[in-house]
Amino acid sequence: MRQTDFDNSLEGRVVLVTGGASGLGEALCRLLAASGASVTVADLDGEKAGALARALRAQGLRADSAGLDVGDADAAERIVAHTVAYWGRLDVLINNAGTDLTLPLTELAPADWLRVIGTNLNGPFFLARHAATHMGEAGGGQIINIASTAAKRAWPNASAYHASKWGLLGLSHAMHAELRPRGIKVTAVIAGGMRTPFLLDRFPELDPETLQDPMNVARAVKAALLLPGESVVAELTVLPLRETSWP
Repeated sequence: MRQTDFDNSLEGRVVLVTGGASGLGEALCRLLAASGASVTVADLDGEKAGALARALRAQGLRADSAGLDVGDADAAERIVAHTVAYWGRLDVLINNAGTDLTLPLTELAPADWLRVIGTNLNGPFFLARHAATHMGEAGGGQIINIASTAAKRAWPNASAYHASKWGLLGLSHAMHAELRPRGIKVTAVIAGGMRTPFLLDRFPELDPETLQDPMNVARAVKAALLLPGESVVAELTVLPLRETSWP
């Protein structure tokens, strides 16, 4: 067993996190930066992303920020190019940005459907397409796609969200199969309910005690990033222990 197999540091790695300014994205940025990574915080709310990056730098950590609409194909190309130019490389892409609109199918406007699909499914494709080019040229890298239990089951009034997350899970496994020969690891993370504004602001009736701290999911992502080079986690499920709607 090599000593590096026990290394808990991400020193030297450059990580791009979308939806990085709040919720799980913020937890990922804080944890990975504290673990030695250089982090680009990318978020639709550029001001909030900037505030988090400044807070991380005030702690002596390495962080940059950018405003980003992941559903914009040109913007996705620019943020990958910016990250490579700013840090000199890109080792890890975490497709975390997500959105939802809770409406019955018959009340969901085409524009709303396209916005959810654009953020949750098109965005990861746009970003991975450009990130994989840089990673392949560098000899490898990792792509983490944050899916959801919504990629494995269904409930009413979330048709666009389910379609996007089931699609993202399929895309992630297709990327895993295609990019392995180029040294690029791809992991789909099936995250159960978390104590984040994404859930609690929309569903205040939820009992926070049945949800999990987003930092727990961030720790699971970090564990996947630290796996020795000869192995990859293709799919990882992280659930609250008290979540009762999952088998």
